Amino acid sequence: MASVWRPLSDNLGVIDAASPPPAPCRAPAPGRAWQRAWVCTRALIGVTSLLLGCSGVRAESVRAQEAASCLAGEVSTWSDGQDRAAAAGGLRLVYRHAGAPLGFDEAQVLGAVQRALAAWSGCGVPAEVFGEAAAGMIPAQVVRVQWDDAGSRGNFGLAHLGQRTLSLGPASFALLAQRNPRHPAHQTLQMVISHELGHFFGLMAHSRRCVDVMSYYDNGRGETCHTRDGSAYKAVAEYRALLPTACDIERCRAVNPRR
Repeated sequence: MASVWRPLSDNLGVIDAASPPPAPCRAPAPGRAWQRAWVCTRALIGVTSLLLGCSGVRAESVRAQEAASCLAGEVSTWSDGQDRAAAAGGLRLVYRHAGAPLGFDEAQVLGAVQRALAAWSGCGVPAEVFGEAAAGMIPAQVVRVQWDDAGSRGNFGLAHLGQRTLSLGPASFALLAQRNPRHPAHQTLQMVISHELGHFFGLMAHSRRCVDVMSYYDNGRGETCHTRDGSAYKAVAEYRALLPTACDIERCRAVNPRR
């Protein structure tokens, strides 16, 4: 069977970010109009800044609603792959911590894999992860979760279904830490792991719903993903969810009938 490659897009919205996400929007105290321009931003002055900051908060609210529900007709993909059932018997993963970049300990990464598997459990495909010490005791084939720049091919993460590897990119995370040290890299790690595991659960096509963890923001030809209210996904620092959304799970259930 031919190998199938499904890399996570480079447009994660974090590598080139020059500043941290905007401060949360808070309602100004009555009678304190002179303070209003400072409520939602630290850098810009004026009511325009307040409005822009508050629009980001509204976008976050819509984003949360989108992640939690999947309305009729909302499932949409880029048609860049054909979804199919996950491997029979479920998934068994082994995590190898060697080569991890500074800032990530073994328990932290294992926890991210466990959270992703728990979120994908709504799909109905059994899955579990083990530390490397337990690998020899697992009789069935396993998916190796590893830190490997060659395997990730310059991406934050890459799923190679033929070789049964999920490779995380140490260099990409190191670059993220260098260019934007204030960004919560553990969130990017969670998103990457959740996304790449989605391919092992059978979701080969990428979603056109910006919020889905299986999404791409654009196809490189001028077309972009969509949001429920039609607003731009760039209204918030990172629109894509960290864990599978309701529509991600709906797609996964569609190709993985209860076993």
